[in-house]
Amino acid sequence: MCYDIKASLETQLHRAKRRGDHRAVEEIMEKLLPWTDLPIHHASGFSHPRMFIYTDERPDLPTVSIWGLIPHWVRDREQMKKLWNQTLNARGETIFEKPSFRDAARYHRCLVYVDGFYEHQHHKGKTFPYFIHREDGEPLIMAGLWSIWEDPENRELINSFSLVTTRGNELLSEIHNNPKIAGPRMPVILQADQADEWLRPVDDPLDQKLLEELIQPLPDKELKAHTVRRLRGKEYTGNTEGIEQPFYYPELAQGGLFDD
Repeated sequence: MCYDIKASLETQLHRAKRRGDHRAVEEIMEKLLPWTDLPIHHASGFSHPRMFIYTDERPDLPTVSIWGLIPHWVRDREQMKKLWNQTLNARGETIFEKPSFRDAARYHRCLVYVDGFYEHQHHKGKTFPYFIHREDGEPLIMAGLWSIWEDPENRELINSFSLVTTRGNELLSEIHNNPKIAGPRMPVILQADQADEWLRPVDDPLDQKLLEELIQPLPDKELKAHTVRRLRGKEYTGNTEGIEQPFYYPELAQGGLFDD
């Protein structure tokens, strides 16, 4: 799964700066940045942070979106609040089947650029947080789904998204070992040359098949992981700079997951 992320402003604008109009990027930073929660050093999806995504409708310029997809058919705020904690992640194997995701999977896909994500390892009755990022230091390009929902109370249009997940690779199998969950999971992380493929329209079964082939775990050799300070409880310092830095826990044996 993926419920905790780090997203700096620089990383979130990575695609726009490389592919977009620089004047437009400056205007976006001036007008849209105040509507986000950036920079995000650590945020839980359950707090529903607002950040930038790149949609299939605006692939080169960011759109402000809230984490936790709200399907267009949601009736009211009460139903929305019951649902959106359940739509932080979308299992890639069933996105074309589940009512919450199938419309978005077909018509509304997006990219979410982040620095990395956090997962908890279970060890002798305790949990230990890890920060996971690309080995080469490049942004993680996560595959997402998005939707627009109109709040019936005030007619506000809310853009929201979900992160697509797949089975965990070898690294995540070691870290994401929650005994209450059937098998390790991880977000779908796209290679740079796959990003545009994820946004490509789905017009027929062949297009869907090609899209489903992208829903694979990133090879573990392309990722690095290290333990960080507590992300829960009294020791949690909040969304503070440097929270993703390595922190050693003597309770953990050196198992090859720590950075040098």
